[in-house]
Amino acid sequence: MTPAAFAQRNPAAIVESHVGDTMGTSWSLHGVAAGFDMRAVAEAGFARVISQMSQWDAQSTLAQFNRARAGDWFPIPAEFLHVIMAAQQIGRASGGAFHPALGEWSEAWGFGTAAIDGKPQAVQRPLVPINAIGLDPQTSSISRQQGALLDLSGIAKGFAVDLVAEHLLARGMRHFLIEIGGELRGEGIEPSGQPWWVDIEMPPTSNVAPYRVALHDISIATSGNYRRGIVIDHQHYSHSFDPRTGMPIAHGTSSVTVLHRSCMMADGWATAFTVMKAAEAMKLAAQLDIALCIVAGDREWTSPAWRAMLD
Repeated sequence: MTPAAFAQRNPAAIVESHVGDTMGTSWSLHGVAAGFDMRAVAEAGFARVISQMSQWDAQSTLAQFNRARAGDWFPIPAEFLHVIMAAQQIGRASGGAFHPALGEWSEAWGFGTAAIDGKPQAVQRPLVPINAIGLDPQTSSISRQQGALLDLSGIAKGFAVDLVAEHLLARGMRHFLIEIGGELRGEGIEPSGQPWWVDIEMPPTSNVAPYRVALHDISIATSGNYRRGIVIDHQHYSHSFDPRTGMPIAHGTSSVTVLHRSCMMADGWATAFTVMKAAEAMKLAAQLDIALCIVAGDREWTSPAWRAMLD
């Protein structure tokens, strides 16, 4: 923690706490009161992301784009462009383990807007390439190849955390912890002078000891395969989808946690590393200097950047 952070310590400061529901999960905000309605700022940010990137809102920008004719250029807001560019960056760097345009496959498997009745429906076309979404930053427009449907569920919540955090910072609020469905970003410190401490949830079947992390101007995202999934013919399938095979993942990774300044990037990389096998993910995290922790059964894997933070 920096000397500047300690200098702002104020034990008499009042911490406001707000909770609610958004994007199919819960959210919470704890922050040192700054003289404005922080809940209204948070809810306005959530609503903006939903209006642009929700699969479940038929009038969202994403839903309208997915209904547009393949090959046509479609204008999108600046926030949407920012997320698409990050998604493509992670997709390329991960060798396709993250893919923002496999909506047709996630829907077929029951991981999209509607549950399936019985077995997944076969998608009668090859998997779309990572560049299936065309991007023109100059005009803030995107296009799609035939069969490419956007699904930003692996990165949008993290972006929503960042968006609200930036709006709070712009209003002069310096010390807060914002969370959506387990994706968190901590700014500044608590009035006691301590950072915002959070405990990492471990899989219930694992004996690996949980970490307690200090979120001081940093974000954390955790992806757990034990939380969601579907059962077909008595076989459980993870909700984490491998864009390289068109199938739910079947390896032993049960929990992935990423630390990053940006919650959007932490969220997207946690999604990508969940798809990859642990050894493959650790090799890439070391190359890219990403703080990563993976739990597979009772084995824990940590990247050099993660271990450096522990020191």
